[in-house]
Amino acid sequence: MKPHVPSIDPAAVDPLAAARRAGLAGLSADARIVAHKFGGSSLADASRYRAVAAILREQPEDRQITVVSAMQGVTDTLIALAGEAAAGGTGWREAAAALHERHRHTARDLLGAAAAPVEAWLDTGQAALAELLQALAVLGFPAREALERIQGLGEVWSARLLSALLAADGSDCAMLDAREVLVVRHGELGVAVDWQASAARLADWRERHPATRVVATGFVARDAAGRPTVLGRNGSDYSGAIFAALFGAQELNIWTDVDGVLSADPRLVPEAVPLASLSYEEACELAYFGAKVIHPQTMLPAMALGLPIRIRNTFRPDHAGTRIGADDAPPAPVKGLSLADHLAIVDVEGAGMIGVPGTAERVFAALREAGVSVVMISQGSSEHSICCVVRAGDVERARDGLTAAFAAELASGQIQAITVTPGISVLAAVGDGMAGTPGVAARLFATLGRARVNVRAIAQGASERNISVALTSADAARALRAAHAGFWLSPQTLSVGLIGPGHVGRALLEQIREGAERLQRETRLDLRVRAIASSRRLWTDERGLLSADWSERLGGDGEAADLDRFTAHVHAPYLPHAVIVDCSASAAVADRYAGWLAAGIHVITPNKQAGAGPWPRYAAIRAAADSGGARWRYEATVGAGLPIIQTLRDLLDTGDELIAVEGIFSGTLAWLFNRYDGSQPFSALVAEAHALGYTEPDPRDDLSGLDVARKLVILAREAGRELELADVAVQSLVPAVLGAVPREGVAAALGALDAPMAERLARAEAAGNVLRYVARLGRDGARVELAELPRSHAFAHLRLTDNIVQFTTRRYASNPLIVQGPGAGPDVTAAGVFADLLRLGAALGARL
Repeated sequence: MKPHVPSIDPAAVDPLAAARRAGLAGLSADARIVAHKFGGSSLADASRYRAVAAILREQPEDRQITVVSAMQGVTDTLIALAGEAAAGGTGWREAAAALHERHRHTARDLLGAAAAPVEAWLDTGQAALAELLQALAVLGFPAREALERIQGLGEVWSARLLSALLAADGSDCAMLDAREVLVVRHGELGVAVDWQASAARLADWRERHPATRVVATGFVARDAAGRPTVLGRNGSDYSGAIFAALFGAQELNIWTDVDGVLSADPRLVPEAVPLASLSYEEACELAYFGAKVIHPQTMLPAMALGLPIRIRNTFRPDHAGTRIGADDAPPAPVKGLSLADHLAIVDVEGAGMIGVPGTAERVFAALREAGVSVVMISQGSSEHSICCVVRAGDVERARDGLTAAFAAELASGQIQAITVTPGISVLAAVGDGMAGTPGVAARLFATLGRARVNVRAIAQGASERNISVALTSADAARALRAAHAGFWLSPQTLSVGLIGPGHVGRALLEQIREGAERLQRETRLDLRVRAIASSRRLWTDERGLLSADWSERLGGDGEAADLDRFTAHVHAPYLPHAVIVDCSASAAVADRYAGWLAAGIHVITPNKQAGAGPWPRYAAIRAAADSGGARWRYEATVGAGLPIIQTLRDLLDTGDELIAVEGIFSGTLAWLFNRYDGSQPFSALVAEAHALGYTEPDPRDDLSGLDVARKLVILAREAGRELELADVAVQSLVPAVLGAVPREGVAAALGALDAPMAERLARAEAAGNVLRYVARLGRDGARVELAELPRSHAFAHLRLTDNIVQFTTRRYASNPLIVQGPGAGPDVTAAGVFADLLRLGAALGARL
């Protein structure tokens, strides 16, 4: 595998150290010297220059060197101007004038009446730019020397603006044009600094400019012949490190628009977290594979001198950012993940390569001759093939060069083929702590496998600091998120989708929000509510962290309800687990359970449609749960928050035999008959229960007895009985006249209940009994009915909304086991669903 950490030429260390000593000349031993570098996004306009000046003034430093980039977008504009002029275009004059005016406007905004000298200086610079562009127009091609002069003007203008602003505010400040002191040479490995010559020139410059604050131009320098040149892209960061060394700084702060280095690209991984620290080597590895950390070349001077670099946010200057240094102690094996795109695989394959010395040397020599840089190398121990990952733009040259180099072997069949696979990305997991830590590779490949990502090639250096995998670019983002989840998220992270944000659904969401932080802290259960669907609208969120205003967000527009899109969003392959919580009463939603479970999505629900619906659907759901490994939990379908199903399950799992079940399964009907004493009409109690949220939206669903019958069917099936809803004898409390009323007219027609209910109450009281709506399951069948019970019966003395169930079993024959408690209301039902969610989390944790 290609080494990613830049090497330090030992011959350069002594001159570099000498240059540093020269920078410290004349300062006390405890003097604090700090270098700062500000990028273009930090210098976008006048307001950002003021913010930068404020940051610099607040730093407690004895000497300060600040390196600046051009204003945001200026370098690209200058390059485009040069290209336009060289191509014979005519638009460059107008564009150059607009660029000049942007800088003049910024100067006036910053300096007000004192801007005239800076504006005059900018006018001179504009005239020089116009002459260079005109020369390119005459030449008809972009001459390198002219282009490099033009490219670096933005930094010169930017440094003048910031230094003038600091001086206007009373700071002792000087502007340093790097072309006056910095001498470099260009070679195959990039730009090298002539430290001795640069230090001598800086010493002369400091004699003439002893200011405590210096603002220097980034990106620009001169070559050994004295010609202006540039350091290349990311050259301003490199300039920051160079001047930090030359001025003897104890630290280099690189100011950007993010809070330091993140664990992954936040555009692809919303869960990415800022890293407190990195070693130089870790930062180099991440940068090599595409992370926008810092260019490896920037770290060469810092690494040689042990100079710490801190990546900080101009927009949040109080944030500590990320420290890059030599003494980082890794708290975790993997520090960061990065992704390199626009690559291709070139594979040299043939049985004739096995055991033949020098084959790899010939491969790499051919690629070098073709001018192709190898990003990653992978070779199996069989030596049957050598796989190289190269940049997509180099792949044709790589194939042609290898074909020419191995022409004889291809003709003889010793090498079967040289193949190219385009559309490749490389994912790299980086961390010093990976060395000697077992299981890191296993975790990476397990997460990729769970995300259904196929790995095309693998490489790991002997330092164990980096594991790199080549994969199809179409899988790259999913792979990155999966790997990040595997290393940074709890293994008990659940992607949660909720259907039905009504009374129970909203109560559940609030319970999750209130308990999420505690659960993650104490149990590592990380609940991410990533999608919420109503019958009409769908709301999705990438991170799934419920904010305090989640209820108001549900009042927003969302998007049109689409359960397929809902499912795809919840079942994110990069998260360890997915669970759908169905708080609706929809049979159509229940129809999807088997498919969800078969796909590995857990299902939790208080919806009775699945547990009590048609037997074939129930059997399909049960089979999917048994075969797919996903869990179906439905405790709240029978007793809201009461552990009725769990109790029955425990009895059966420990070998007991169910003989009979008897109970009051409707908190709504329990409340009604506990309250109904004839002092007010039954219809008034029904209306009150509806207002309290105890009934279904249509109270007839409770009064019909079907809801109780469904619960009895669920318990019967839990006990192994193949019972259909039609097998339950149901006594409905809804008179025929009320049953025929449209839903919108039910409230006005509830009076039809009063006469028959008054008659039943009178008859019960005459016999010394009470009315209770009871469900019974025995060996002789199942029925639900309004029963008259003696006042001594256990069911006669319930609290208002209590449910009660009495299990008669072989063990509990003479003294049945009773479960009793509140069985109605959104909060207790939501608590039952939440308990199922916690049980699921505990079960998943037990798998680890």
